[in-house]
Amino acid sequence: MREYELTVLIHPDLEMNLEPATDKIKALIEGNGGKITKEANEGKKRLAYSIKGQDFAVYYYYELELPAAAPAKISSVLNITDEAIRYLLVAKDPRREKLMAKRQERKAQEEKEEE
Repeated sequence: MREYELTVLIHPDLEMNLEPATDKIKALIEGNGGKITKEANEGKKRLAYSIKGQDFAVYYYYELELPAAAPAKISSVLNITDEAIRYLLVAKDPRREKLMAKRQERKAQEEKEEE
């Protein structure tokens, strides 16, 4: 299974009760053989431009592990889901993860040397 990141912009009218929308997304992921490793509600934010007549959206972020066929199936369902204004599903780059870990190690080492 490959690692992915999914960001979903949820309709702002659902801000008070996000649970049904997020449960629908979770069921979609798990129904396609995926596993959610991390999820975060990034809150309501102003959009750079209007999408489907909306100026705001609730940003919801997921880190996933999905089998090969699942991204296409998830994308096709999210395209027609009313709760999701927009979404972005991308594969995580393992090289980037290694680079970020090395940077953190270097930063921690520099802080130790300064003390």
